[in-house]
Amino acid sequence: MNCQNIKVNSEGGIAYITLNRPPLNVLTIPMMEELVMALEWAIREPGGIIVLGAEGKAFSAGVDVADHTEDKVDKMIEVFDRIFLTMSGTDKIIVAAVNGAALGGGCELVIFCDLVVASEKAKFAQPEIAVGVFPPIACYMLPRLMSWPKALDLLLSGEIINAARAEQLGMVNRVLPADSFAGGVKEYLQRFQKMSPVVLTMTKKAARTGLGKDFPTGLKDIDQIYLQEMMKTEDAREGLKAFMEKRQAVWQGK
Repeated sequence: MNCQNIKVNSEGGIAYITLNRPPLNVLTIPMMEELVMALEWAIREPGGIIVLGAEGKAFSAGVDVADHTEDKVDKMIEVFDRIFLTMSGTDKIIVAAVNGAALGGGCELVIFCDLVVASEKAKFAQPEIAVGVFPPIACYMLPRLMSWPKALDLLLSGEIINAARAEQLGMVNRVLPADSFAGGVKEYLQRFQKMSPVVLTMTKKAARTGLGKDFPTGLKDIDQIYLQEMMKTEDAREGLKAFMEKRQAVWQGK
């Protein structure tokens, strides 16, 4: 894949997407187009995990302010939304690895991921309010990640918070030392690499299926995935057989 602002590679069943427009990884329209392409590539790759990281001192300082002008804003919103529609269209586990500031659209990228690992030096904010606009994705996501008052406080104040505070609020899964961040991310991912990639994705699918539904409806739909999809995989049969035979399962990813 030929991109100027994004790097990709696949290793050990994990597809890595790296924002590569240092130092701040400001998201321009062409860079966001490349990110959509990278996500589409990652979804096609083998394995059940996608990691979204960044080069430079910031994860991303957000969308280029120059792309908010009247002649560009429609196109900017269209391609920005396409990033998240692409992310929402996969059952693969998307992990954000944040080793720096994630501000504005950069923060929205992070909070839309399924899991978030941050270094001690990571910072998060939705500062759009200060320039007279609001963050669409954050307006959707933050009230789903934390209480309404705490979500509104972040959206209305534009306050910058550190990684520890983000973890308290439910935006971050794990805070790691900055000087060993890359190794810490790999160690964190090892827990999931031990699992069947196909069952990882089906577990995410089942969890999403129950969201916003009453219990009987949600349970019925989740059971359908369990019986009609998961139990027909080779990995489900292998996992149960390996457990009964007291041995390590050998996953086929199908």
